[in-house]
Amino acid sequence: MKLITKILVVLVLFLIVGGGLALATWDMPAPTAPREKIISNDRFR
Repeated sequence: MKLITKILVVLVLFLIVGGGLALATWDMPAPTAPREKIISNDRFR
C-alpha cells in the first residue's frame, strides 16, 4: 500500500510540474478579434 501511495504522489507531482512547464513555455497567441461590450451607466452609480 505504501508503494502505491508513493507512486501516486510522484505521478501527481510530475503532472503538476509538467503542467506548469507547459504553461510557462506555451506561446499562446493573443486574441485577434476586437471585443466590445456596452455597459450601462447604472452599474457605476
